Amino acid sequence: MKPIRLIASLFTVGAWTLLSRILGFARDILITAFLGAGPVAEAFLIAFALPNMFRRFFAEGAFNMAFVPMFSKKLEGDEDARDFAQDAFSGLTAVLVIFTFVALLAMPWLVVAMASGFIGDSRFDLATLYGRICFPYILFISLAALLSGLLNATGRFAAAAAAPSLLNILFIAALTLAWRLGWNIGDTLAWTVPVGGIAQLALVWWAAHRAGFTLTIRWPRMTPDLKRLAIIAAPAALAGGVVQINLLVGRQVASFFDGAIVWVSVADRLYQLPLGVVGIAVGVVLLPDLSRRLRAGDDQGGRDAFNRATEISLALTIPAAAALIVIPLPLVSVLFERGAFTAVDSAATALALTIYGVGLPAFVLQKVLQPLYFAREDTRTPLKYAVVSLVINAVAAIGLAPVIGFLAAPLGTTVAAWGMVWLLSRGTAPMGETAALDDRFKARLPRIILASALMAAALYAASWILADPLTTATVRYVALAGLVVIGIAIFFVAAQVSGALRLSEIRRALRR
Repeated sequence: MKPIRLIASLFTVGAWTLLSRILGFARDILITAFLGAGPVAEAFLIAFALPNMFRRFFAEGAFNMAFVPMFSKKLEGDEDARDFAQDAFSGLTAVLVIFTFVALLAMPWLVVAMASGFIGDSRFDLATLYGRICFPYILFISLAALLSGLLNATGRFAAAAAAPSLLNILFIAALTLAWRLGWNIGDTLAWTVPVGGIAQLALVWWAAHRAGFTLTIRWPRMTPDLKRLAIIAAPAALAGGVVQINLLVGRQVASFFDGAIVWVSVADRLYQLPLGVVGIAVGVVLLPDLSRRLRAGDDQGGRDAFNRATEISLALTIPAAAALIVIPLPLVSVLFERGAFTAVDSAATALALTIYGVGLPAFVLQKVLQPLYFAREDTRTPLKYAVVSLVINAVAAIGLAPVIGFLAAPLGTTVAAWGMVWLLSRGTAPMGETAALDDRFKARLPRIILASALMAAALYAASWILADPLTTATVRYVALAGLVVIGIAIFFVAAQVSGALRLSEIRRALRR
């Protein structure tokens, strides 16, 4: 994949992910307006987190990190990729059906593992009920993730990137109907989850069918390729498990502070916007591209793809991180403060968002560095690093909780993310030319940081000037939009003048 085509693919995935994140904002605005930071909201968020956590074991984490490189190399080598995909689809289906049945029986214990602070109050029973309704989502979304990996490996990114928008559209429609018809908001949210999973699976299955990969449910068979897939996926599953334990630590800490589950979740939603648009897009596009280049022996092309992906990631992520750090309260209050979500909730959420902003570049860099390992079918090394990251997170989050309260949860996540980046960077040394930073990247990074610093200073000053409009109900949306426009304009002017980012490159990518 040529650099300009790589950037174009990143923009394709990023644009669809941006739409999904905007719809996700609309969804969360409705949830917080109706439910605030109350027990129903916290119970639903924990229940919804359960299938999303485990899907990273079975699909987006372990399975896809092993499946995509093997599938990409079979495509590059003109091997029988279709049979391999069918076997993987059938095997994953069988495992998920059994796992879902067991999880439904064990739901109370899963809720305890997620949020032991719920024990003894109404949130526990609600979370258990909602968990049993939501959990079958893992079957549909994991199969959808496998099909998305297949589509990405064939260079078809749009359908897979568009699928998450369906769930958010259904959430918005369901919440609107619940409000109009007087349905129970919590029950409506829970039942929308499996329906959304079915819709996402249907979309990517149809796209795969049109691409010539019509996968069906068959009795699974253990082929040599599937055995190799399982061997490669096992360390990735353990690494994914460590990452999820990191998240569990944060939720456990938050569950002991009333409202903190919602505060951390809303802050997570805000920093996930740039992470999803940039980091996830890079991971989706870069992994199959690197896998094909390694199969073809194109080390120079691999190095160029890695450097351009890192460059565009940081060019978009560092200014986003700066904005989250300097104007967290205007972002949270304007977007979420209404109905049951109060000024107290906004202030607590803004503090969490500031900490996540510090970690945002690290979260994105992980997405750039991990494909260097996965493309080589090396899932063991990231596992070792993830274990170290787990220890860092646990020590920071649990150790600091008595001192700084719920803020220990995002702080532990941020510190662990930077530790993971340092380990991943050191581990690339034996990879040679493919993982080496080129002169263009080294020249542009300081300029990106300078342009972001200038933007942050301007945003901070503008937020003081617009302080009154940002808190006035009739004009606060216009004031926030103006703040965002100021930040974007200053960054891109500074980036263009300093040579941190060439707008001509972005225009060529968009035209493609």
